[in-house]
Amino acid sequence: MYDAKSLKAEEFINHEEILASLKYADENKDNLELVDQIIEKAKKRKGLTHREASVLLACEDKDRLAKMYDLAEQIKKDFYGNRIVMFAPLYLSNYCVNNCVYCPYHLKNKHIARKKLTQEEVKQEVIALQDMGHKRLAIEAGEDPVNNPIEYILDCIQTIYSIKHKNGAIRRVNVNIAATTVENYKKLHDAGIGTYILFQETYHKESYEKLHPSGPKHNYAYHTEAMDRAMEGGIDDVGLGVLFGLELYRYELAGLLMHAEHLEAVHGVGPHTISVPRIKRADDIDPEVFDNGIDDDTFAKIVALIRISVPYTGMIISTRESQAVREKVIRLGVSQISGASRTSVGGYTEEERPHDTEQFDVSDNRTLDEVLKWLMEMGYIPSFCTACYREGRTGDRFMTLLKSGQIQNCCHPNALMTLKEYLEDYASPETKEIGEKLIREELKTIPKEGVRRKAEEYINNISDGKRDFRF
Repeated sequence: MYDAKSLKAEEFINHEEILASLKYADENKDNLELVDQIIEKAKKRKGLTHREASVLLACEDKDRLAKMYDLAEQIKKDFYGNRIVMFAPLYLSNYCVNNCVYCPYHLKNKHIARKKLTQEEVKQEVIALQDMGHKRLAIEAGEDPVNNPIEYILDCIQTIYSIKHKNGAIRRVNVNIAATTVENYKKLHDAGIGTYILFQETYHKESYEKLHPSGPKHNYAYHTEAMDRAMEGGIDDVGLGVLFGLELYRYELAGLLMHAEHLEAVHGVGPHTISVPRIKRADDIDPEVFDNGIDDDTFAKIVALIRISVPYTGMIISTRESQAVREKVIRLGVSQISGASRTSVGGYTEEERPHDTEQFDVSDNRTLDEVLKWLMEMGYIPSFCTACYREGRTGDRFMTLLKSGQIQNCCHPNALMTLKEYLEDYASPETKEIGEKLIREELKTIPKEGVRRKAEEYINNISDGKRDFRF
């Protein structure tokens, strides 16, 4: 029985409800009057239900698709402006006791080198990331209670936050580790993390259990209910995601949106972020084995529909995707991207990107400076801002500001100030020139005169060597 307010996985992600939604979508995909009504509803910026989004996903009318794309682009501008938040993943350990068939870290893979960073190695990785200009990390680790207990994760977080190198500082650590207990989520909250991220991989329970044949991750309900435990443990901001290509994409989108509806219904606040990874080649993993892969056009449509269905959520795309794909989906809804990522354990201190412990092939191999220059040439503001986390604007407080449009008075100037820090400390001369011009132009667009004057003052202070201003 479907119940968005239930705390049982199979009730808030209900298989029969998803199948009924897909059937309804098939029956109505050419009902252009209904499609137009759903698009009109989406224009109110209040989101869509999983069933409504399923109809739009099934609709193949080119005029309506163009309307969906235009609306997604406008909603993205309304909520997030032209800012793109930058981050980098940091892989701490690839020891893992699970046997996920799509991940090279699976227990039975005997030819991948197993590695776990010491605290000294964490320090060196963080310094290398700071020297690039990064301010926000997403830490990753396999599930292994012996090699990667929660104490190890907490030690790594403490190490990361403690390192101040030149003008560098990691100001926010987001955490992507396996589902755990309320007690452990409380520990992560007390350690000062930003967002807790956990990918569902697939919402199709039968497929989920086949894809996770053994290990703690085999337990579908425990994994799917993790976000409720995280919120019970005090973590305001949680991030969802599925690994597109494992199961039918229409099923996954419906399940993903049901999860967002559930969080809103139970906790009064939906997902802080939604990630959209696609399965990629890696050691011991051939994506061709999975017969549910999606092409770039379908992928773009999914991104656009997530944006109009969950208009307030941050959307994340990684270096799994190529420059061309990232360029397309940034316009349609993505608000956070990684740059210069290494998906191996301990890859940042090495000049050449190591491949022996990579979790997936990286498609976008550009440096952070090249990515920032590319973004600015397209008119986007690369942002290293972490102010909302540090000012306590998380969970429902963040969402209230975002939904009212007030967040623009903080985020826009904060983005410009963190970009200015990057230009002063790390940018190539060419990137600095483009960035300085962008900042001058963007300062003019700040609507409140008092905010604009203060931002100009802070930016001048950054030129004089001071750091870390925020609204």
